[in-house]
Amino acid sequence: MQFKLKNSIALICLLFFAFQLQAQDDEVTFDMSVSKDKLGLNERLRVDFAMNYDGDNFTPPDFKGFNVVMGPAQSIRNSWVNGVRSYSKTYSYTLVPTSQGKHTIGQASIIIKGKIYKSLTKDILVTAAVKDPNAPPSASSIADDNLHLVAEVSKVNPYLNEAISVIYKLYVSNSINVSNFRPLDNPKYNNFWSQDMPVKQYNIEEGTYEGKPYKFVTLKRVVLYPQKSGKLDIEPLSLEVSVDVPSGRRDFFGRPLYTSTNKNVSAGSRTINVKKLPEKGKPENFSGAVGDFQFSVTTNKTALNASESLQASVKVNGSGNLKLFQLPEPSLPSALEVYEPEFDENVKTTISGMNGSVKNNYTIVPNFKGKYPIPSISFTYFNPKIEKYISLKSDEILINVINGPLNNSSPNTSQTENKQSVITTGDQFQFIKLDTNLTPINSTYFYNSKSYWLWLLLPLLLIPIAIIFGKKREAIRNDVTGNKIRKANKLSRKYLSTAKKSLGDKEAFYIALEKALHNYLKAKLKIETSEFSKDKISELLAEKKVDDTTTQGFISLLKNCEMARYSPFSNVQMQHDYTKASEVINSMDKQFKS
Repeated sequence: MQFKLKNSIALICLLFFAFQLQAQDDEVTFDMSVSKDKLGLNERLRVDFAMNYDGDNFTPPDFKGFNVVMGPAQSIRNSWVNGVRSYSKTYSYTLVPTSQGKHTIGQASIIIKGKIYKSLTKDILVTAAVKDPNAPPSASSIADDNLHLVAEVSKVNPYLNEAISVIYKLYVSNSINVSNFRPLDNPKYNNFWSQDMPVKQYNIEEGTYEGKPYKFVTLKRVVLYPQKSGKLDIEPLSLEVSVDVPSGRRDFFGRPLYTSTNKNVSAGSRTINVKKLPEKGKPENFSGAVGDFQFSVTTNKTALNASESLQASVKVNGSGNLKLFQLPEPSLPSALEVYEPEFDENVKTTISGMNGSVKNNYTIVPNFKGKYPIPSISFTYFNPKIEKYISLKSDEILINVINGPLNNSSPNTSQTENKQSVITTGDQFQFIKLDTNLTPINSTYFYNSKSYWLWLLLPLLLIPIAIIFGKKREAIRNDVTGNKIRKANKLSRKYLSTAKKSLGDKEAFYIALEKALHNYLKAKLKIETSEFSKDKISELLAEKKVDDTTTQGFISLLKNCEMARYSPFSNVQMQHDYTKASEVINSMDKQFKS
């Protein structure tokens, strides 16, 4: 019994490996790969056609736009690892482009296990010749080829007010790494109602870009409702991305070394062709609703007494531009007092657009007993999926006011009740006398008055004043030296005030004090910053006949400003220097004026 069990297990294992080998044999692959998608006119391109099963009658493409300089070179690899067979066969070609532009490498074919297999085509961009075709690609060029920012638009030809989504994805190939990024220019969605859908967490996902495996991250999502027909542009999103690219070198343990570089990538501008809503079949009461909606008019009660209130709701729910149209208004009898509606919005915006409901809640108070109908209300919207206008109507609602005063008035009789006819005798107005000496209440006219001539001549009087004022301003503007002096004087007062506010902060105080003293000298001595030296300042002050005490005080203040950078100064010393600076400047002002 034990021997039979062992044989059964061995048979099962043998069948399992046989099925595994058969499954491997059935999965035939035949692919084409290229060394680069973009190359210079003087560079070389390697093309490999690989298969995982031996075949016959291999037929290469015609390689239009290229010259074959080497190939086909054939390599075969056949190995067994842990009982699993691995086989590959590759035909390799080395090509040189014959012209610039976009060239397509066509399909190759081979017969494997009696079936014909064909590779996919591949587009190659050939640019102008590069300086050093044998040099390894730069980090910047590697990043260009392996980093792409894409704006995926859900629909490029929507109707007016139809929702579209834009999803910005950053595609990164498996050969490089992204360490950081920051936005350079965020798009503005002119002529669109936009709702940003924040991405709370950046998740790395697997995908393909131009047929190659890539990792991608969704960076930004936005929902747009076009508010204008015609061609509308969506501005590009631009990023600065920090990229780690392989340097071609390896460390002591054989691990690849990477080089960091920064690249600016852009999603590019996208153009949306917005279609007008069709005029054919458009109802008169259409208010701009686009989507798929339901419509209802309801009340919380239909029977009540006079002076009691009821609530009536006009509601639209569904998916579409719920925030971008007006709800229809009910037409109610005059015996029902209606207050301004309260707008209630319960709308959630997802990547597919707005969903939820909007409604107006009306408070209605009847004043009289009776039965009052709320007529049917019509609501129309355009459904972009079926491209038709759809009109919905509510049911008529009858309001029964049970108790209350009766409304006996009618539009035709209310104005004539309790009126008596007027009987004239012909002499009841004889006591009214006509006064023929009437004068106008206001006999003063503006025309030809003093005010009239004053306002007429005032612009002529202002012309010479304006000319004089303009010449004065022009003279001040052209006075370069005077302007510099005035500006320096103004800066001197400004920095002196800043120094006073910075008392206690040594560095800020002495920087401001030094700037105040320098600008004061610029204003008074008409010298430039390059001429500042203590000897030069002493010489110029002596020429201006400033006394030695004031000059020495000024020079000592400049020395303190220099020493403050390297030596500690107390608050008392700073207060003393500020007081001394004020005294020295005042003393010098008096001596300059004299």
